[in-house]
Amino acid sequence: MTDPIIQVYNLSKQFGNFKAVKDVSFSIEAGEIFGFLGPNGSGKTTTINILTGLARPTSGSIRITGQDGIMNIKRVQQIIGIVPDESNLYEDLSGFDNLVFCASLYGISKNNRETRAKLLLEQFGLADAGNRPFKAYSKGMKRKLTFAAGIIHEPKILFLDEPTTGIDVENARQIRKLLTFSPWLKPEDSKIHDSMP
Repeated sequence: MTDPIIQVYNLSKQFGNFKAVKDVSFSIEAGEIFGFLGPNGSGKTTTINILTGLARPTSGSIRITGQDGIMNIKRVQQIIGIVPDESNLYEDLSGFDNLVFCASLYGISKNNRETRAKLLLEQFGLADAGNRPFKAYSKGMKRKLTFAAGIIHEPKILFLDEPTTGIDVENARQIRKLLTFSPWLKPEDSKIHDSMP
């Protein structure tokens, strides 16, 4: 039996006297879809930020694919993808240029990052908008491009922070459909269609 892909033990995060995350422990197996449920302010985003290296825990331990998720976070970040609750893409760059830029951050070669960007634009139904600035995209289009940016480097693990909040039902279904693809959107995968059951 293989070890879990993520193991978290007694994770805590304190801001002054306020404990945002208190002694959280869990493990996730490879291929598993795992979600945090809870009201606003219950520490879901803080926990994701800790797991992805955007915040440091006050105490506890994290292992991701067997690596120390605190001490070796830079190495871990190469194998994880993040889709934040609000877009982190550049408003004045086109959709294509945003994806190419994100790919460059992961050290993907120029030819490969451009090929990958074109593939993702096509598969997310954004090919016609690829040369338009991100700020001209609708909310649903922005969400899909942010999703595409999170998987541009084909991560082993994908973290999603409220991926369907604020978008219409059709786009929400399309994003949920993506989660059934493994590995992430290879050329042999069929296009994600806008009309889904």
